[in-house]
Amino acid sequence: MGVPTVWQEMAAAEMAPDNRFEWFEQVVSDVLLPTEFRAADPDTFDAQGAMLGLGTVQLARFSYGPLRSRRTPALIRRGDPEQYQLALVTRGSAWFAQQGGEAELGVGGMALWDTSRPYESGSGTDGRDVEVIVLQIPKARMPLPSQRVDRILARSVPGDAGMGAILAGFLTSLAATGAGCSPQQLGVLGEMAVDMAASCLADRIGSFPGRAPAELRTHVLLRRISAFIDHHIADPGLNPSLIAARHHLSLRSLHTLFRDQPESVAATIRRRRLDGCRTDLARPELRRQPIGAVAARWGFTDATVFSRAFRTAYGMAPRDYRAMALHPADEAGQGTAW
Repeated sequence: MGVPTVWQEMAAAEMAPDNRFEWFEQVVSDVLLPTEFRAADPDTFDAQGAMLGLGTVQLARFSYGPLRSRRTPALIRRGDPEQYQLALVTRGSAWFAQQGGEAELGVGGMALWDTSRPYESGSGTDGRDVEVIVLQIPKARMPLPSQRVDRILARSVPGDAGMGAILAGFLTSLAATGAGCSPQQLGVLGEMAVDMAASCLADRIGSFPGRAPAELRTHVLLRRISAFIDHHIADPGLNPSLIAARHHLSLRSLHTLFRDQPESVAATIRRRRLDGCRTDLARPELRRQPIGAVAARWGFTDATVFSRAFRTAYGMAPRDYRAMALHPADEAGQGTAW
């Protein structure tokens, strides 16, 4: 189906009644993960769904009639998105069982499961429809160690107080208003959702021995700084000193924070600016825009500095890269003014 940038709505009502249950099973398998379902009454079953892309994260919303589901080792072999999925019940009731844990949830309750492990779930034990919001987090993006996440799989995470209430409110608001956000804003919101979910789960797990809390704080701070860089990348004044001041850090602390990262904070700024320039130089609709205007849009104000940095990064001058990317022969021999 692809990852949407706005809510993509899906409704069983568009299908013939005798196909609605099969439709729902196929949609869930496509959007969330391959799953086996058994409906209380397949002939009267109805459902609706929607999904929203949040960068590398995704939010799904489903409402459906009473049913039971399970994910078997065979289904895992058939397809595994390698995610943690966090469900928030917003109507009705549901239960989830995995890895020795079992959570019974009412409205506002949450539970986490691992898509790489078998699980069972059920909903509508009282005969009513259920609605859930599901936050899909790639395992690679989860800042908590997997052995600690295992401790809370299919364990109830209350959403009526403390961090749980904040997370539940955020997910509910995101589901209600996310369609009005730009793709860039949705990416930032996705990062926020992961950080909030990790903080809520860490709080639920309890105090960690060793360095776990510090590692989580470091991860969250790095994500905030990354989002800040993306948001201010066009500002020529964006530099390590500004970033440190805006995040209430000393310059030394900022550099220490990036010590174990693949690149320094200054190199991160430069790479993202150059990547933005390279992308724009290859866009056909911008082919007549002066290279200087492209560079300035990404925070470069000095032609010599930009050209030298671009050549170092990509092995050719910006003008030559544009000509190569756009291909037309009449561009290759022409200069492009700063």
